[in-house]
Amino acid sequence: MVDAGRRGFFRGRPRPKAEIRPPWALPEDEFTDRCTRCNDCLGACPEHIVVAGDGGFPTVDFTRGACTFCGACVDACEPLALHRAEGQAPWSLKAVIGPACLPKHGVECRTCGDFCDARAIRFPPRIGGSPLPEIDPERCTGCGACVAPCPVAAVTMRA
Repeated sequence: MVDAGRRGFFRGRPRPKAEIRPPWALPEDEFTDRCTRCNDCLGACPEHIVVAGDGGFPTVDFTRGACTFCGACVDACEPLALHRAEGQAPWSLKAVIGPACLPKHGVECRTCGDFCDARAIRFPPRIGGSPLPEIDPERCTGCGACVAPCPVAAVTMRA
């Protein structure tokens, strides 16, 4: 089992940031035990958002685009570190909008909502200022389509 905290300590990063694993990844301990770092899932991703992360383990980089939940990474995973069960959600990720968001500073921007196919990001009118984005967690699929287009990197994905 990989001890990310220990590895981070020796690299001068005592608290490693939590990496986003590909969809349908096993829980982190099981994932790192099973994943052989073969990189088959990286090559299988048609969106090219699955990249080698810390220690060579696959991680999702939403700055490169969105996940379409096609399952190509799962199909390519021979050690079964990624496993899709019938009816199982790909992950529990949801979009989160941080304090750098332009409308929170009085600047009109609706870019994240324009890229959200699920229409999970709304901009209800607001008296005295730009409409602020609101995320409907029931509609948000966690695809990450809203991350890359944000001009100030205010949108992140969190579980």
